[in-house]
Amino acid sequence: MPLQRSVAPILCVQPSRALVDEKFTVLVKNLPPGGPFTVRSLHLSEDNDYWEAYGHYVSNHQGELSVWDDLSFGGTYTGREPMGLLSSMRPIPGSRPGLRLRKKDVTTPMLVTISVYCGHEDYRDQTPLASVLTERWHMAPGVQRFPLQENTVRGTLFIPPGPGPFPGILDMWGGGGGLLEYRAALLASHGYVCLALEYFKPGEMTSANQEFSYFETAFNVIKDHPQVKTDRVGILGLSLGSAVTLNLATESSVVEPRCIVCVKRYACIPPPLSAFGSTPIGCYWFLLVVFDPRFPVKHDENNCEIWREMILPLLKDSSRKVKVEKLRCPMLCISGCDDQNWPAVESVDDVMETLRAVGKDHLLTRADYPDAGHLIEPPFTPHFRATNFIRGSTMEKVVMLWGGQTKPHSEAQEDSWRKILSFLQHNLYGNDHARSRL
Repeated sequence: MPLQRSVAPILCVQPSRALVDEKFTVLVKNLPPGGPFTVRSLHLSEDNDYWEAYGHYVSNHQGELSVWDDLSFGGTYTGREPMGLLSSMRPIPGSRPGLRLRKKDVTTPMLVTISVYCGHEDYRDQTPLASVLTERWHMAPGVQRFPLQENTVRGTLFIPPGPGPFPGILDMWGGGGGLLEYRAALLASHGYVCLALEYFKPGEMTSANQEFSYFETAFNVIKDHPQVKTDRVGILGLSLGSAVTLNLATESSVVEPRCIVCVKRYACIPPPLSAFGSTPIGCYWFLLVVFDPRFPVKHDENNCEIWREMILPLLKDSSRKVKVEKLRCPMLCISGCDDQNWPAVESVDDVMETLRAVGKDHLLTRADYPDAGHLIEPPFTPHFRATNFIRGSTMEKVVMLWGGQTKPHSEAQEDSWRKILSFLQHNLYGNDHARSRL
């Protein structure tokens, strides 16, 4: 459709520079009334892969369209999706399979170009009517980043701006391994000294040799930092990291977190906990389930690995469960009801039943999200139903099915992040004034 207007369209994105968990508005003016238009986002990842999202809109009688208010009639998202241009991002056609978008260098922004095109078809072949480059940051102005120099712990420490002291958080990711900083940087942007901890390299899940004391040392690195309030340190873990989190909170005589947040894997299945204090975490994971020949890995029709059904029977084995009755601090559990990697809802049901039996169910706060998958991350992160995953000491690459549907999963990420920040503020700041935005 040729654009029969002498006035050039105006594309407004506000704010064009923001933290990744902040919303933006996208408004296009000076369009022909009642015309079809496509609004697209485009991002070149640090792995040199292009990611996009787009919605098909119809301008109103004033010649305007608003991604915040108007309905998308097709594209990577439909209906009213104010942040669909980020949350529904996917690799462009022809990209490598199994990709996952993760920020590696948190000192630089995620650059996203928002553009508007005529029509709903073949927009990729067109020159955009207007474009705006936006910056999405994980680090707020003034947040400091310090790679740890200590030989005993590998990670990165983030400190908010200001005089402090601040509450602290130990941040642990899951079975993919490596050092991931983007959530810790974002938490520091909300007023917490945060340590992003690395406890094994990618592909070293079964050969890593980190003992329980490694995590206790990491916790004390935060607790003893001069910018941290000693008695206000929490732990946040996702997937395998949440299993370690729960073990620390129940079994350690050294670690006393003020609160913990577990996203996904709760009542993990370690070896007998009487020996856990001296058992390398790699052996603990090896015995967990993945390489146990009694529980062969299942696959879906696309040959994606499904661990959920393999793990369910083990939840009935009391000898393999964490003794959650020892929990001494508030705990927030985040679960996706379509998690295909781990029986998360069933696990937290078991945790709740155990805590109720000993009169500690008041310590547990849970949030279960229908049609959300395993990888519940900070808001507006794209949904990844299945991605590449390296497992085993052989560095074998598989495709892991995480589950979830894009719209409900995106809603779960946004809502759970609000709940996490509220939970942390209540338990770590208490009556103090927490800076929700720096």
